[in-house]
Order: sequence, then C-alpha cells, then structure tokens
Amino acid sequence: MPVPGPGYSITVRVEAPPSASAAGDLTGAAGRAGAVITAFDVVESHSDRIVVDITANAHSSDHAEEITAALEELPGVSVRKVSDRTFLIHLGGKIEIASKVQLRNRDDLSRAYTPGVARISQAIAKNPADARRLTIKRNTVAVVTDGSAVLGLGNIGPSAALPVMEGKAALFKKFAGVDAWPICLDTQDTEEIIRTVQLIAPVYGGINLEDIAAPRCFEIEARLRELLDIPVFHDDQHGTAIVVVGALRNALRVVGKDMADAKIVVCGAGAAGSAIIRLLLQKGPRDIIAVDVNGIVHPDRGDLDPNLTWLAQNTNRDLVTGKLTDALADADVFIGVSAPNLFGAEAVATMAKDAIVFALANPDPEIDPLEAQKHAAVVATGRSDYPNQINNVLAFPGVFRGLLDAQARGITDTMLLAAADAIADVVDGDRLNASFIVPSVFDSAVAPAVAEAVARAAAG
Repeated sequence: MPVPGPGYSITVRVEAPPSASAAGDLTGAAGRAGAVITAFDVVESHSDRIVVDITANAHSSDHAEEITAALEELPGVSVRKVSDRTFLIHLGGKIEIASKVQLRNRDDLSRAYTPGVARISQAIAKNPADARRLTIKRNTVAVVTDGSAVLGLGNIGPSAALPVMEGKAALFKKFAGVDAWPICLDTQDTEEIIRTVQLIAPVYGGINLEDIAAPRCFEIEARLRELLDIPVFHDDQHGTAIVVVGALRNALRVVGKDMADAKIVVCGAGAAGSAIIRLLLQKGPRDIIAVDVNGIVHPDRGDLDPNLTWLAQNTNRDLVTGKLTDALADADVFIGVSAPNLFGAEAVATMAKDAIVFALANPDPEIDPLEAQKHAAVVATGRSDYPNQINNVLAFPGVFRGLLDAQARGITDTMLLAAADAIADVVDGDRLNASFIVPSVFDSAVAPAVAEAVARAAAG
C-alpha cells in the first residue's frame, strides 16, 4: 500500500465543539482514515466552538477526500476549507527573475541601460566570446522540453510540463547557483525542436534537455551537440546514468565485488536505460543484458530500431534470449528504469549471492523494495521514502556548475564518469553501508564536488 507523503499534504480547517476531547476526536478520526498528521493548530477559540487547522499527509487525492470525510462525520464538526499544500506552493509559479544590480538613480540607469549598455554590445560584437563574460550566458541554462515524456505521466504536452521544468530550474538555483529557465516547446517535431533550440542558444551557456520521448531524444541531443558550441545534456539519459554508475560503484564495494566480474541486467531500453548501459560499458563490466518490453535484446530479435541495434551489438555477449526472469538468473545486478511490479522475491532468489537491486521506476518500482530485500544485499529505488534514493538532483546541478565554470563547449563521457565518481566519493568508507550508498540530495558537499570534478575533466 502506498505510504502517505508530503506530495499529497492537505490542511483541513474544521469547526468543532470546544470540548476537552475535541483534539483527540479530530486526530483520532484522521488517523483511523490513514492520515499522517504533521500539524494541529487552533486558529480561533470561542465559547461555543473552536476552529482548527489539521495538516496531514495522504497517499492520493482520493485518500485526502476520505480523510476530510472522516473528520466531517464527527458530531458537531464541519469542514470549512481544504487546502492542497502542493497546489498552494505552485500558485503563480515557483521561480522569478530578479535584478542583480540596483537601479536607484539616473547614473545607475545610464550604466545598466542606455547609453552605457551600448559599449557592452559593441565589445561583444567585436569579440563574441565576451558574451560569456559580460552577460547572463556565463551562468544560464535552458531547460528544454516538448512535454512528450513527463515524469511517469507520458505525453502530456508543454503546458502541463511547465511545473516540472520550473521545479528543475529551482533545483539548479538551490543546489548550484545556476540560473535556469523553462523552455516548453509547442511542437514534437524533431527538426523544429532542433532548429528552435539552435535559434535561442546565444542566450545560454548550456542546454538541459528534459522529458523528451525516446527515440527522438537521441537524435535531438546528437544533432544539437554537433550544431552548438555549448554543452547539451539530456538529463533523463545522462543525469540518471551518472547517479546509477556512482551508486553502483559503492554498492559493489559493500558486497565486495568488482565491476569486471559483474553480470548486470538493465530493464528498460529507452533514454535512461540506454544511457546507463553506454556509461557502464566504460567501466568494463563482465556483461550487460538489456531487456525491454519485448524481452531480452539480442541481434536476432527482428524488431530492433537503431538504438536497440546498437545495444544488441554491444551487450549480451552470450546471446541469451527470453524474458526478464531469464536474464536475472545468476545476475549480480539488476537496474530497472521501466515499469512497476515486473517480478517478485522469487526472481531475486535466482540472482547471484549478494545481489544488488536498483528498482528505479517511479513512483512504483519494478519490485516492492521489501520483497527485494528478502534476497538482495543492497536495494535502491527512485523514492524518497526508502534508503538509497537514486535521484538526478545529485548530478545535474553540479554537472552544469562545472561546465559553466570551465566555459566548456561540449560534454564527454570522461566528464560524466568524473561526476559519477565524485558522487560516490562523497560517501566515505566510514559511512558506506547497504543502506547508504549515495549521499542525501541535501548534502551540501555533493554539488561542489561534482562541479570540481567536471571542471577538471573539461580542462583536460
């Protein structure tokens, strides 16, 4: 059963009789309905009634309504208002533009704008490279999407993608001081996306592609990397790959295995899965087996697009065929970036001793983590309510901080691997264990460590 969390947090304002048992009655009713109460505040008190705000976590919108109904069923209690706290923080958006300079008088205006600004424009016209030094380009990233593969919601379009891209921009600023801006494009045509990003690129020091469906995302990224003189990074691919590779390095340390001896199964051959495989291959594992919705990827399957063809040519050295459960037999590592509830504990039992399971489908993983723990030595998910959360926030802020600081014009596998190692190294030997293979996303050491590693790799 899903666990109540802050993503479905509500505040219910209720009016109740001023009895000695009022608080207990209200909290008891909410608790019996499955709420996790996080605050109880009396906002008004009168001789004949009290008004109380009850803040609680639910596990879905329907559950929030059940909690509200349970409160309203109490004798003498009426619900005045229900506020969804997630919607409240999105009112008017989550980011804004703020000026870095004060405009107090005519002198300030003359320097920041006309006539003084003309001198800056002339300088850049003579030396275009000065744009990185004298404009927002030195610290600004475009977060670009077409809304075709947003979170686990699918093709919901650019307007519905905007809250996610705003959140991404807020994370850039919070964790790395990078100014990012959402660019949600009202097209899903590959050529239009490429041309549009090319046209807006002069403003930005980097492009973060986000939530663009495979296989179009592969071509879009590859073409833009050829066309632009700034780094182009598809976070769904490379951000995920960086964190997975860093986490796996530590997980293998926990169980005392070497990458060179590891048989790895990657379930999901879209953007994230393909990037994970490509980056893992740089680490030299014994073998990787890719699995998609049609089973194990192998050269004779007959339904291979260019991406799957590449995977078939570079993985599955023993030409194994069959289903996911066939691939799992004797595997040291499972990495899932696919769909929920694909297998159970009995399949994990067929894996090698001290198996590692990264079940990263969100919000519901490929296997219930508690089931995986029955046989696996290390378990990770994409969720914040279990240990070992594999979260892209560990990667992308520091990666772009390093790229911008180095004034990099592109991005390489060497930089991605440097970022992965930096994340792994934040978890030192004294803290490393089966429940702590990656640092917290709020660990202030992560982004600077990643930025330094990427900048160093960029410098050569």
